[in-house]
Amino acid sequence: MDRELSILELKKLNSNKGLISLLSKEQINVERTLRYIEYERKLIKLQTEVIKLQTWAIHNNERVIVLFEGRDAAGKGGAIRRITERINPRHLKIVALPKPTEDEQTQWYFQRYIEQFPKAGEMVFFNRSWYNRAVLEPVNGFCSDKQYQTFMGQVNDFERMILESGIHLVKIYMSISKKEQSKRFDELRSDPLKQWKMSPVDERAQELWDEYTNYKQAMFEVTDTEKSPWRVIKANRKTEARVNTITHILKRIPYDKDIII
Repeated sequence: MDRELSILELKKLNSNKGLISLLSKEQINVERTLRYIEYERKLIKLQTEVIKLQTWAIHNNERVIVLFEGRDAAGKGGAIRRITERINPRHLKIVALPKPTEDEQTQWYFQRYIEQFPKAGEMVFFNRSWYNRAVLEPVNGFCSDKQYQTFMGQVNDFERMILESGIHLVKIYMSISKKEQSKRFDELRSDPLKQWKMSPVDERAQELWDEYTNYKQAMFEVTDTEKSPWRVIKANRKTEARVNTITHILKRIPYDKDIII
C-alpha cells in the first residue's frame, strides 16, 4: 500500500471487525479490509430498512415476492441470506424448489410456484423461479420446444395477474462473467463444506455458456416489461452485488420508511 491512511481509516482498522478481517487472511490487504468494513456498515443500514419493510408488510397485510435468477454460482443464495438474516422468520419464506415430481409434471407449469405464494403479511424469496423454463430447462433439454414456447406466451399474463392481485413482485437477475463463474466453481470443488452445491447442471454450465446467453437475452426481450421489469445486478464482486440488490428491493416496494420498529 503506497498511501497514508486517514485517522478514520485507522479507526476502522483498529475496530473488532477491522482486526478480524485484516488478520483472517494469510496475506494482509488493507484496502480490501477497508472495503469490507464499509460494506458491513452499509449492510447493517440496509438490513434495518428491510426490517421496516417487513414490519410495514405485516401491519398492512401486504404480500411480497422477490425472485432471483442468474447463472449457477452467481450468488443468489448468498444475497437472499443477507436480505433475510435479521428479519422475522415467521413472516418470510425462502423457496428453492427441486425438480418437479411425476405428479407436478402433469400439472400446469406455474401451479407448483403458485402454491408457494405469500399469504397476508408475508415475504417470499424464490432462489430460482418459474423462469427455469425460460433458460435453464431449454438449455439442458429438460423441456420441449413446445413447452418453452407455451411458457413464453403465458408468463407476462401470469405476472400481470400477480400484480393485479395486489402482490408486490420484484425480479432480479444476478450477472457474472464466464471467468468469475469458473473461479467460483473451482472454489466449490476444492471446499469439502461446499462441494455438495455442485450439480451435474453446474458441471456443464461453462460448456453451455453461449446457449445460456442466447436464452437469457430472449427472456429479457419478452419479459422485461414496464409493469414487471428485470433488474440486472452485476455480481462479480459479491459484497457490491448484495448492497445493490437490497437497495433495489427497497426502491421497488413502496413501504413506510417512517414506520416504528
